Amino acid sequence: MTMRAVVRGVGHYLPDRVVPNSWFEDKVETTDEWIRTRTGIERRHFAADGQTTSDMAAAAGRNALADAGIAAADLDAIILATSTADLTFPSAATMVQAKLGLKTGFAFDVQAVCAGFVFALANANALILSGQARRVMVIGAETFSRILDFTDRGTCVLFGDGAGAVVLEGAPATGTSADRGILATDLHSDGSYRELLYVDGGVSTTGTSGHLKMQGNAVFRHAVEKLADTAHAALAKAMLTPAEVDWIVPHQANLRIITATASRMDVPMERVVVTVQDHGNTSAASIPLALSVGKARGQIKTGDLIVTEAIGGGLAWGSVVLRW
Repeated sequence: MTMRAVVRGVGHYLPDRVVPNSWFEDKVETTDEWIRTRTGIERRHFAADGQTTSDMAAAAGRNALADAGIAAADLDAIILATSTADLTFPSAATMVQAKLGLKTGFAFDVQAVCAGFVFALANANALILSGQARRVMVIGAETFSRILDFTDRGTCVLFGDGAGAVVLEGAPATGTSADRGILATDLHSDGSYRELLYVDGGVSTTGTSGHLKMQGNAVFRHAVEKLADTAHAALAKAMLTPAEVDWIVPHQANLRIITATASRMDVPMERVVVTVQDHGNTSAASIPLALSVGKARGQIKTGDLIVTEAIGGGLAWGSVVLRW
């Protein structure tokens, strides 16, 4: 019998504090117009003092459970994609497990930076298809505001905080591309590009958390090429074409990358879920946030064919094709 990992619920959480572009104008040489023109970002959310990644992840998880109509006790596993865990160890996922009141199953973090949620989805899919879990909560959550250099206008204006979550459940399927659930995954990394996007701190190097560093132009070039390629590869594995895609739900890095990738895939922007204007780049949280917002807006409906794609530090990149 063929099994598919089907989305049963989705939810998100954004911190209360909204930071408009104008907030940066007395901190770095920038303007609201400059940020909007180059990135499409208008505002982003920053976590409150004392608010952690696991706090936001748990809140998104509760909303996803409510949407799925199940209790935390019904979960077999929690996978949390994040680069900004509360502590060096234990994993933030186990903290979410505790905050949801779950004493059973297992929880672990996945670290692939902005591509983290795609990698986590692929892991959850493998756990379900191999019979190691039936229901898996997959979360992307970040507090990137804690690792930003607020003297670097090229990076500090881009990122925001937040969390999104989906509940996946194994369900019998026909084995065709008409099935609901995850239909194909495509993952890549190339560590030789480390210097393009990284944080200059860590446990075994500086002993500090460090700050984000990015070569924006180089990242842009790699993103446009690699995102379209991985999306095409995942679609081909599912024996589908871009013309059949109802929605691209991309990593929300900036509007120029989103637009250029859609163009390379010959998918009009009317079929792309865009939230970057409201959230900025929330790294691993951006795709589940966009899935949740897209459903809430009435864009994403049962049976829709969706392509998610993301690229992040590493470089690491990949795509997941699923039917909602």
